Amino acid sequence: MITPIEFETPRLRLRQWQPKDRAPFAAVNADPRVMEFFPSSLDRSESDAIADRCEALIAERGWGFWATEIKGSGEFIGFVGLHVPIPELPFSPCVEIGWRLAHAYWGQGFATEAAQGALQVGFEGIGLSEIVSFTAARNRRSRNVMERLGMVEESATFEHPAVPAESLVREHCLYRLSRERWRALEQAS
Repeated sequence: MITPIEFETPRLRLRQWQPKDRAPFAAVNADPRVMEFFPSSLDRSESDAIADRCEALIAERGWGFWATEIKGSGEFIGFVGLHVPIPELPFSPCVEIGWRLAHAYWGQGFATEAAQGALQVGFEGIGLSEIVSFTAARNRRSRNVMERLGMVEESATFEHPAVPAESLVREHCLYRLSRERWRALEQAS
């Protein structure tokens, strides 16, 4: 059995999923503001299936999309972490960094803070040489987080194969961050 990696940032705790996370995660996935750049929002069973998968992958590998909570209150705010995306993507195999936070926690730097911790785990703890991130090309908020993390945008976009062809969010952009660039950015800060 692999011991799950869990860690803290100044304000947040990233940890393995727990049963109490399912209801607030379902609320996140049902919120049209949060799901604006996804093909659709999710119902409770679809949301629970994602949480179950996140929990299973962390149990299997020790890392993944971690449940994210505020340290002081223990309040669940969403997930942030690392994931191996579907092999059909044009840049697979790879490890991506991603996040999905409740709308109430947007604009407070939580995604960036938690993602910085996840990058450290990925590069120093797991030993990855590169981490990517991608989102719908229209998703300026997530792209801003990627840029704050020091990720570099690829010039070409791609059509996400898991998004329906007629969807307005099918066109995606890709950002990359090498371990060397991450270390240089860490040393400069």
